[in-house]
Amino acid sequence: MLAAFDAQGRFYKGNIHGHSNRSDGALSPKEVCQRYKAAGYDFIALTDHFLPVYDFPITDTRVFRSEGFSTILGAEVHAPETELGEMWHILAVGLPIDFAQTGVNETGVELAKRCVEAGAFVAIAHPQWYQLSLADGISLGCAHAIEMYNHISLVNADRGDGTELCDALLNEGKRLGCIAVDDSHWKTDDAFGGWVMVKAEENSDEALLAALKAGRYYATQGPEILHIARDGDEIVIECSPATTIMLLGKASARVNVRGDGLTSARLPLAKFSGDWCRLVVVDKGGKRAWSNPLWT
Repeated sequence: MLAAFDAQGRFYKGNIHGHSNRSDGALSPKEVCQRYKAAGYDFIALTDHFLPVYDFPITDTRVFRSEGFSTILGAEVHAPETELGEMWHILAVGLPIDFAQTGVNETGVELAKRCVEAGAFVAIAHPQWYQLSLADGISLGCAHAIEMYNHISLVNADRGDGTELCDALLNEGKRLGCIAVDDSHWKTDDAFGGWVMVKAEENSDEALLAALKAGRYYATQGPEILHIARDGDEIVIECSPATTIMLLGKASARVNVRGDGLTSARLPLAKFSGDWCRLVVVDKGGKRAWSNPLWT
């Protein structure tokens, strides 16, 4: 929770899960990059489906980098098999361009570990969309983060929320960050709905990837978390205008403040002693921002 706000640098806005016509997206990589840049994003990761039907693409977006706009290479990787018999969907941001194809007998857990070893930031993708179980989440022990919000999963299936599995994994002691993404395919209105704000000293792929791995980011649908600090037994928050600012923890543990146009709050940590909590900021339109967890 505190890492992003204690670090040097500034926040950069990015979408780290999206697709092009190198896999099942409707637009070319160039057009995708242009649209995000035009919308005010500082960076993206194009993460096409790393599957044999698409010739295992690591979509090379380096040529589309420009002043004020960066790209990180990555992919959405797949292998058998979740508890419900589905193919794994694993987000890997920061893969090398020559990342080896998925092995014939490679499992999803093995593939995720290989992505981490290759230098990637790995996240559990859209868990509610394909109903990942708690056992699935625990098995993916190398993951850095989980998608708290996946925009296309809300648009297409009303299953964009990842909070239930996130909190269950936190209860198991798994130290995961919280990201929000579009997972844009450009066949419907599935872009610009969720993103990460990453604190880095410069807008470069190396600095952004290092910041992601270090947990220096928060996730949002629009609200801004301007600052979080710990003051003794309280968390002090500054944010864009909100109607609710809350800390959530294990089981029903929670504290919150409500009002009209709230821009700050002080929330006690007593209910979360010896465990975890995470911050949620809600604006008047129902849009949310999520911090990474704090381990007390």
